Amino acid sequence: MRTLCALLMSWLSIAPCLAAEWFPLRVEVEGREASYRPLSGASKPWRICALLPHGMDRYWWGVAWGLDEEARRQGVHLGVYEAGGYQFPDMQRAQLARCIQLAADAYVVAAISAEGLCDEIALLRRDKLPVIDLINRVDCPDINARSQVDFADMAKAAVAYIRQHSQGRPLRVGWLPGPRDAGWVADAERGLAELDAGSGLTLVPGGYGPVDRSTQAVLVRQLLAREPALDYILGNAEAAAFAGQLVRSSGSRYQAQVVSLYATERVLEAIADGTVLAAPTDSPVIQARVAIDLAVRALEGKSLPERVSPKIEVIDRDNLERFDISHLMPPSGHWMIRQELPE
Repeated sequence: MRTLCALLMSWLSIAPCLAAEWFPLRVEVEGREASYRPLSGASKPWRICALLPHGMDRYWWGVAWGLDEEARRQGVHLGVYEAGGYQFPDMQRAQLARCIQLAADAYVVAAISAEGLCDEIALLRRDKLPVIDLINRVDCPDINARSQVDFADMAKAAVAYIRQHSQGRPLRVGWLPGPRDAGWVADAERGLAELDAGSGLTLVPGGYGPVDRSTQAVLVRQLLAREPALDYILGNAEAAAFAGQLVRSSGSRYQAQVVSLYATERVLEAIADGTVLAAPTDSPVIQARVAIDLAVRALEGKSLPERVSPKIEVIDRDNLERFDISHLMPPSGHWMIRQELPE
């Protein structure tokens, strides 16, 4: 198997050719499998505001890059704002107010809290300004369309992998989802609650917290101190990557194997070196590209699906080499994009 470094170098070498070639793509449109093809370009240089929860990890670097790439391809102007973390909902609200001040034509929102921006979104929709829900789930009635994978399905895909890997034996699984009020965390927990009660899988809660490495490291250590005999740990990407390293460095103290709830570049590195078994991916770059297209469609009165969802893929060492990295992260050398909406 090629190393992840080789995969990244390959992605870097072909990236300049891919800007306009991400489509057509097999997706689910309103729950049915379909081939998605975006508009060839916008009819005018619309101004779109994108709000992201943070830019601390490569997952959101990929989202910002996907937004920017599709905005460039379609010929629209884009502002990208990140709030600094899930613990800063007031910052995201202030950034939304800034975009309103700048008179953005449309809004793409990856919300910190599922309901935290509902009042502001209702006012935007009153003024007939499109709002697109991106990734995290906005639980408000005034949304034009959603570019989103249901994290209930992500959690179910991760558990299905664990069951297959464990060959059906009874398991105790540590659970480290992420921030309590985030829509995607609520969805993941809904998915776990829907699992068959007779499956023999016992979830051991590890606590909630922002998805920065320091917070998740504390939660992982506390969980393993309370429950040293866990069979598996299932958690957000930062928790999973840290847990994998901690278990390996502990010698025989901990036997837990680790699965991530979603994939990031750090998680792919951990899968390559064997400290994380697997991770489903929701293709965040693709979700970002679709969100820009949905915003342009809404602005131009074009056909607008209610929800578009990339197909979930589960990545492990057996298929890592075949995975299309351009769906997950930007090319090497691209960092988090933060930019003011042009006036």
